Amino acid sequence: MITEHPIADEVLDLVSIAVSKGEKYMAYNNSLYFIDKSDVHFFKTRDEAVEFAENNISDRDRFAVLHFDSVKDILNQIPYGEELQRQLNSDPDANGLYNKDGNDFTDALIDHFESQQLLLFDKQLKTNFMNNENLQYLKDNIKYMGFGENMYRELERNLGEGKAEFQLRFAAEINKKPFEATLNFRKSDSTDMYFFNNYNASLEKSNGEKNDQTFYLNKGKGVTAKEAYNLLDGRAVHKDLTTKEGQPYKAWIQLDFENKDKNNINDAYKKEIDELIAAGKTKEQAEKEAPIMLAAQQMLVDWEAGKPDVIELWKQMNSWVYAGFDETYKNIGSDFDKVYYESNTYLLGKDLVKQGLEKNVFYKKEDGSVWIDLTKDGLDEKVVQRKDGTSVYITQDIGLAEQRQKEFNAKQSIYVVGDEQNYHFKVLKLICQKLGLPSADGIYHLSYGMVELPTGKMKSREGTVVDADDLVAEMINIARQKTEELGKVKDFTEEELIELYKTIGLGALKFFLLRVDPKKKMIFNPEESIDFHGFTGPFIQYTHARIKSILRKTDEVASFGFQVSGSLSLLEKQLAVQLETFPAIIEEAATEHDPSKLAIYVFNIAQTFNSFYSQHSITNAENEEKKMLRLQLATLTAHTLKTGMHLLGINVPERM
Repeated sequence: MITEHPIADEVLDLVSIAVSKGEKYMAYNNSLYFIDKSDVHFFKTRDEAVEFAENNISDRDRFAVLHFDSVKDILNQIPYGEELQRQLNSDPDANGLYNKDGNDFTDALIDHFESQQLLLFDKQLKTNFMNNENLQYLKDNIKYMGFGENMYRELERNLGEGKAEFQLRFAAEINKKPFEATLNFRKSDSTDMYFFNNYNASLEKSNGEKNDQTFYLNKGKGVTAKEAYNLLDGRAVHKDLTTKEGQPYKAWIQLDFENKDKNNINDAYKKEIDELIAAGKTKEQAEKEAPIMLAAQQMLVDWEAGKPDVIELWKQMNSWVYAGFDETYKNIGSDFDKVYYESNTYLLGKDLVKQGLEKNVFYKKEDGSVWIDLTKDGLDEKVVQRKDGTSVYITQDIGLAEQRQKEFNAKQSIYVVGDEQNYHFKVLKLICQKLGLPSADGIYHLSYGMVELPTGKMKSREGTVVDADDLVAEMINIARQKTEELGKVKDFTEEELIELYKTIGLGALKFFLLRVDPKKKMIFNPEESIDFHGFTGPFIQYTHARIKSILRKTDEVASFGFQVSGSLSLLEKQLAVQLETFPAIIEEAATEHDPSKLAIYVFNIAQTFNSFYSQHSITNAENEEKKMLRLQLATLTAHTLKTGMHLLGINVPERM
């Protein structure tokens, strides 16, 4: 990285504006020597700045993040280089960048020399304060959850070591029954804050039976240690709960151990494997010969053979699934031109396997299964048809690729699937190429990083998978709460409010997901996503509504095509230039299959407009020409925000 950074005066102007707006985090391009206004971006939270920095790494650009309260803070943290310091001390006027008499950079740099020690001391105080705040927050969590104060010393030690995650152990004997818990703590991926996410509790009953359960915390609240003991002992607990719509209610909760064990197919499968191993089978043999696995394989054979009772059961279960899908897609505003079903593509895939055998692309093993050897291509051997003649996922995908190519003759077929399937799509493309299928070269896997919760990865077995419908309901509820806090919707009808909350909630959800480079892992925080002042969808929605309100209050309509004779201010120029790049941004996002480029652009437009409007009046402009220019800029900004968000699948309200 470049260590020496002269800073343009315009940057310092933007810093001052940012401070006035409460934007005290800056991401700057530290791969460059000279820092210009286009190389800096301002945010209200560190998380937003870090996320921007991480999502805008390229061969040429690397962004560093810093916090500041003044221009002097900028110089305290951005290294200005030994040569610059030497020039300032010896002959500041020798370089035009350092004119003592009229240059903001030099003035600030001199002030920096004088206050450097004080600032460093202040910075240390702030760091210590934040660490103490985090410690106290976790202590309060532990105390509230009923685990007492005995583990405070161990908590401090782990925090001091700075581990990514750690555990604290709790053990007690209650009514002569051993009760144990493992408290799980995790450091945020984007900040230095630690969170108490969940705990694993177990209770040994009088008869020697041991019950265990994982309990999760939400905003520091959840099932307490005392409640966990009662639940694990088979008793019911009276709890304050909240509906999907955010309405509080009370209910009795109880753990259903019998059905938990009965309905958990994974546990049943493991039990069968253990029994077979105990009977002398190897682990590999046991996994293949477990009754549940054999029954599942037979059902697949029967399904492909068209056995009526199996087909009927399959249709019934599918109808439940698709009904749920349809409702969810409707809730999030998604639809499809065409839907393909595995039941319609597996036969086509099997025909292609037959052709591949004839071309010696595939080979058959002694047990009758069909394979392809990709070791010379740096991959492994891959089964494409089981020994019982049934197809596997790759078989169906081969057939589907060919079917779509025949129907649409598309130059490119984009598979939007998580990065956990990277290997699968490498194999798919390679097999299609070896078969000589026209669809092969157009196969493109848009591999996106997985979405995690603040508590860590979502895991179905641990019950930490988020239901889409529940998430949408939660987002709408949060949107309602935060909008009501602002107190600006008193003249809305009930129907208008319902639609507004849905628009804000869904906008926040979609934007938060799309603002990140699709290849990168991300942590989704519902509360953080609905911030009317941060790097969020609601911020952009609010800016659009604000512009529309301004335009409604203005008698005149912007007329386009006239020439501006006077000079433009810095922010007028900046906004105009940014607006002009809109088509290029769309093309770039499409070409690179990266909607985050468009999301970041739209956010920057909204940010620039708010800075512009805070300094320049439209209705009370200096003259009619300026008024018309600013009307144009406001109208084009609103149009760009609406169009850009529409391309991201997000609606913007006319008023908020």
